[in-house]
Amino acid sequence: MTDILIRNLTSADRPVWDRHWAAYLEFYEQDLAPEVTDGMFKRLLAPGSHSALVAERDGEVVGFVHFLFHDSTWSLETVCYLEDLYVSPEARGTGAGRRLIEAVYAAADKEPDASGKVYWHTNQDNKRARLLYDRIGELSDSIRYTRT
Repeated sequence: MTDILIRNLTSADRPVWDRHWAAYLEFYEQDLAPEVTDGMFKRLLAPGSHSALVAERDGEVVGFVHFLFHDSTWSLETVCYLEDLYVSPEARGTGAGRRLIEAVYAAADKEPDASGKVYWHTNQDNKRARLLYDRIGELSDSIRYTRT
């Protein structure tokens, strides 16, 4: 197995991040306006907003994770929301996804005033990802509703 390096997203990663972001949005059947993607990328690089890490294999970015800390009504400590996780199809099964999630866990453990709790959502039919999630996290019994 090739080593996976986890590091912070940089502005130089924009072209490869764009490709992975487009694939991620396609999987979730989302079509965002270019200005939303541009604004999101800027937020990922700005301090005090979202955080972003990438996974590199053999010098190539093969995945990303976006996460943020926020207040909770159930705790005085902040919690971490792992908002987006993507690993390219050719890098799935290499440990990249696990390493990205573990890096978020580590960030949550280091964050001042944070509880260390990390949560995320996925589609019920995202079977491949759920194989990993079932090993590295605990499935809650929550049901998510959205306003359409």
